[in-house]
Order: sequence, then C-alpha cells, then structure tokens
Amino acid sequence: MASKHGWIACVLFLVAAAAAKANAQLSEDYYDASCPAALLTIRAAVATAVLLNRRMGASLLRLHFHDCFVQGCDASVLLDDTDDGFTGEKGAGPNAGSLLGFEVIDRIKMLLELMCPRTVSCADILAVAARDSVVSLGGPSWTVLLGRRDATTASASLANSDLPGPTSNLNNLLSAFSKKGLSSTDMVALSGAHTIGRAQCKNYQDRIYNDTDIDGPFAASLRADCPQAAGGNDGSLAPLDVSSPDAFDNSYFSGLLYRQGLLHSDQALYDGGSTDELVKSYASDGDRFGCDFAAAMVNMGNISPLTGADGEIRVNCRAVN
Repeated sequence: MASKHGWIACVLFLVAAAAAKANAQLSEDYYDASCPAALLTIRAAVATAVLLNRRMGASLLRLHFHDCFVQGCDASVLLDDTDDGFTGEKGAGPNAGSLLGFEVIDRIKMLLELMCPRTVSCADILAVAARDSVVSLGGPSWTVLLGRRDATTASASLANSDLPGPTSNLNNLLSAFSKKGLSSTDMVALSGAHTIGRAQCKNYQDRIYNDTDIDGPFAASLRADCPQAAGGNDGSLAPLDVSSPDAFDNSYFSGLLYRQGLLHSDQALYDGGSTDELVKSYASDGDRFGCDFAAAMVNMGNISPLTGADGEIRVNCRAVN
C-alpha cells in the first residue's frame, strides 16, 4: 500500500501537471466565481454515499469511465431512454444491470441546482465524484480540470463497441485505450481501478472454468457461487481484488502476479505480454501506481469534452433540457 507521504508527493506533482494542461477548454478554477461551493458540495455528498455503502465508491468511479469512453466525457451515460424514441446508453451490454450510482449523481445535481442554477454540468459532477470516491477509499487525489458541458445525444452502439469487455485480451485493451488517446501506461494504471469493486458471475464464469492462466484454488473458491450452467446465478458478485475489495491500494496488481485476476481482461495485463513489467512495478511500488493512476484519470477526463457553445448544462442529469 502506498505511503501517506507518497500520496502527498503525487498530489503536488499532479497539481503542476494539471495546471500545465489547463487551457481555454478546461481549467481547475472554472467554478471559483460562478459556484464557489460546488467542489465542497460534491465531496460531502460522495463521502456520505461511501460511508453508507463503501461499494458506491467503485460505482461512481466506473460511471465516469463508462461516460468518457463513449462520445467523450459528456455525461451521455446518465441519459434515460424516453417514450418518444430516444435511446440512451444505460441499456447497452456493458452497462445494463451493472452501472450504479445514478441516484447519488441526482442528489448532487439537485443540491447544485439550488445553489447555482444551470451552472455545474453533469459531466463535471461525474469527474469530481470519481476523484472524491477514490480519495474516500484511501487513494490518491488529483486536480480535476473543469468546464465540460453535457451532451444532448447518447450512443448505445458506441457503448457496445468502445467499452473494453471482461473477455478482452491485451491487444484488445491496448487498442481500445489507444483509440481514446490513452497510452499503455494509462491503460494499466486505469485497470488498477479494479482494486475496488465487484463483478457479476456472468463476466468471470468462463474464466474460472476454462482459462488456464488462473490459480487453481482461486478458481475453485469462486465456482460454488458461480455455477457453470448457463444462466446459473449470473448476478452473483465476487470482488475484483480479493485482498481488499473496498480499499484503494495496489493489491490488485499483486493478485495478478499470483494468477488471481478475476476477469480474463485483468489477467491479460500479466500473462507474458508487454505490460508484465509495469504490473510488477505497481505490485511492488504503490506510490508509483497511485501517481500514474491519478495522471491517467486526468488524461481520461480530457477525452473530447464539450466546451464553449457545444452541448448544454442539464438541469436534470437524466434528460436533455
């Protein structure tokens, strides 16, 4: 696990890095004048949500990731389907029945609309809530660049094609992240988000019965709650990091060294390929992982933001204005 001093050093570095990235599009002080209590309001709401249910931290982090990989970081993932034919992304394969945390975002948006009407975007709420979730579970902090606006469109087809799946191999993963302008280091570091959270049986079922790059006793321990029969207990959950599923640390990577990646896509990071050395480095140096993860989150948060006159500031994160 990373040292406290390591996190502090990481934060100081990232403040400088974020300031260097700040441009006319996004900036760290975007709401300082228009809604000065915005960040504190989001932080308090996230802290409360995680205190009530520690799994919510992973859910809010995942929401931001699933948003940014489809159309960019524009809150398209939050839009509901409508009776007049609008189809959002919530029903797409990677999202249906597994994305959580929408109610937390709704509460934050309601508070911010009371304080600063039509000022803080849902896309920025997702970005800040992801950072605050990581911090609330013991992880590093970083400066979130702000000023995103919200999409008026969504794409279930892109959600199905662009979000990397649980059966992805290393080439699939590298390609999916490269398509978004993210490096192999970003990909491995962001995969470390699986140090928190859980996955459904249907996403690791084939791995625990058919993969050969898995620790035998580990696979056996999962089979009782995830039977091989098709449809058998598909909703059963298992931790992505068996050592500390609700603490943000580097033990996920240590698990990969022992062939204890829950998903095929997890173990693909350490299976004789180009990312093996980075996995070993993160397993032995939590501070390096924390800093690389934080930097990768800044990079991911900068994927195709809507700014200026593009998009809108939604009043309700679930619907266009």
